[in-house]
Amino acid sequence: MSGQHLARLVGDVSGERPVYGALARSVRGLVLDGRLALRTRLPAERDLAAALGVSRTTVTAAYDRLRDEGYIQSRQGAGSWTVLPPVRMSSADPRTAQAGARFGKAHPPPDDADFIDLGCATPAAPAIFGEAVAAAVDELPRYSSGPGYEPAGLLGLRRIIADGYTARGVPTGPDQIVVTTGAQHAFTLLTQTLIEPGDAVMIERPTYPHALGTLRRRGARLVPVGVNEGWDVELAAGAMRQAAVRMAYTIPDFQNPTGHLMPAAGRAALVDAARRADAFLVADETFADLAHDLDAPREPPLAAFDSGGRVITIGSASKLFWGGLRIGWIRTTAPLARRLVLAREPFDMASPVLEQLIVRELLLRVAEVRTERAEGLLRGRDALAGALRALLPGWEFRLPAGGMSLWARLGAPIATPLAETAERLGLRVVAGPVFGVDGVLEDYVRLPYVLPPETLRTAVERLALAHREAESAPATRSLPAYV
Repeated sequence: MSGQHLARLVGDVSGERPVYGALARSVRGLVLDGRLALRTRLPAERDLAAALGVSRTTVTAAYDRLRDEGYIQSRQGAGSWTVLPPVRMSSADPRTAQAGARFGKAHPPPDDADFIDLGCATPAAPAIFGEAVAAAVDELPRYSSGPGYEPAGLLGLRRIIADGYTARGVPTGPDQIVVTTGAQHAFTLLTQTLIEPGDAVMIERPTYPHALGTLRRRGARLVPVGVNEGWDVELAAGAMRQAAVRMAYTIPDFQNPTGHLMPAAGRAALVDAARRADAFLVADETFADLAHDLDAPREPPLAAFDSGGRVITIGSASKLFWGGLRIGWIRTTAPLARRLVLAREPFDMASPVLEQLIVRELLLRVAEVRTERAEGLLRGRDALAGALRALLPGWEFRLPAGGMSLWARLGAPIATPLAETAERLGLRVVAGPVFGVDGVLEDYVRLPYVLPPETLRTAVERLALAHREAESAPATRSLPAYV
């Protein structure tokens, strides 16, 4: 990283005293929240001093402090690079058996009606769900006389999905749509088709944990770019170019978990960066229909800035409609769509016909569902935010304009013990490290607001108790590592 680039990330530290301490704190914060990737080579002391307008002695002292704290390592002739301090693990601590990422559906809540699960950001089915199911069942006999295998998906569903993209300014035909068994299946299918073990893939940090799992299982080399403060397209472009990435995975609409919405200018620049790096750009639009203000203008899809078939879009029925509907889709070029259909047949021949018919019925009445979702999520968001401000005033978060969760900063790297303590108090939350790589984001938690307002207020009461316990724990307590 150049001195100018790091200086831009650090900001103005000249007004704080001592300046070297402020510089060290800023770099430490960049490492902990993922904006400065681990193993990033830092600029030479002289270069950073010139970029910041401070003395070289000041930068030397800041680097020394970071080295003492365990946030950088140095070797003569090789420079300095970012690391994390070693995590202390105790074999006598029973919690070490629980070390690892616990996330959502893979770990159902205990059989306790009083237990509150904030580990899964998915709401209940909408009010018109029963009517959609009944209409789909009535339609099913038209399909039951055939084999029931449609590897690309039912034509009627693909046509409605394609029309939706066309209405958003991206002309699309049904031959460009592949219906999948959920968005996760869509991303796995793309990864299996386009990525070879060892290929570099740029990911956001934080990001959707199951996408990380898919890429790890494929053997991809992960190239993280921090988005806690939004997208730094210049940084992303540099990462794509320097790492020679094959694919970049992004969530531009109400990003999971931060809730950020990528502006149009950033979308255009990101697509251009992918073009120059000769990389595929996978846009996950799972949350794109979950704006809280339906009158606000929508940002154009990433694919609207693409003229070469480089942008591949993933959609899903699970967040807008219901998590139990395992239907997703991929929008891409017609030739790649045909490749994906052939690639899925050995392990997943087709998605369920009845579920596709239900999704088709819901898409025909999608405006009703969007309205219901916007009203419910806005109530939940404001109830959760109000409770946090009252009971945990030291936590920092921004109110997203869409999506389903708050990304809250705790002020101390205690997210993992906080989550463990909360579970003992009848509350599941997901700690920040689950959403990243290398163990960073330990001072964040994701808090979905899909549950009723009164349940969310109870959840924050338990969270406040857990926070007090985790915050008062001795500094030497052993912390499980997320890997």
